Amino acid sequence: METALYLLPVTLGDTPIENVLPSYNRSVIMNIKHFIVEDVRSARRFLKKVDRDINIDELTFYPLNKHTSSEAISGYLNPLLQGHSMGVISEAGCPAVADPGADVVAIAQRKNLKVVPLVGPSSIILSVMGSGFNGQSFAFHGYLPIEPGERLKRLKELEQRIYSEDQTQLFIETPYRNQKMMEDILKACRPQTKLCIAANITCEGEFIKTKTIKEWKGKLPDLNKIPCIFLIYK
Repeated sequence: METALYLLPVTLGDTPIENVLPSYNRSVIMNIKHFIVEDVRSARRFLKKVDRDINIDELTFYPLNKHTSSEAISGYLNPLLQGHSMGVISEAGCPAVADPGADVVAIAQRKNLKVVPLVGPSSIILSVMGSGFNGQSFAFHGYLPIEPGERLKRLKELEQRIYSEDQTQLFIETPYRNQKMMEDILKACRPQTKLCIAANITCEGEFIKTKTIKEWKGKLPDLNKIPCIFLIYK
């Protein structure tokens, strides 16, 4: 196996690994001893799902979050500089996409280190695929403002982009605020604008539905505390 920084996708929820990850990923993981991870506990659980006999105590974990300094991240890459492959593990989905792992990759690229992204589930790509919206041009905006007035203003701005730029707009919310987000979308957007709600992607109870704002009114699903991604388009 070539020495590199491997970006290791994980499941989006409690889904059998064989349903969403190629067997090749396991062979790569079993040859790595150093992992840069968003959450150490969830990373350990994931590695045990990959191989229940894996010896966790033989592995080294480097925690990564939005508070980790660039100096610390740069130091994390020392094993790679010494010829040992490393893995980056997000809490869910693909590392470095809407994820602090991007900072690690940026430093690795500056140091001219080889970076290898592996295949795995991305809620962003899968939701675009399932929405029926424009897959040639789309933008992911992460979390929208929490303050109600700012959020409604932002939603209207994003809606304007779907009409002026013919571009699908995607965003997420903290799961316990999903219902409020859906209500605000219905309040801010035009009746003919289409909204796709994608929840529990690749997991049990997967829900991906596209309707106009008018059609959604009075018929919103109960998705409280369930991972969701929202898409709007014309």
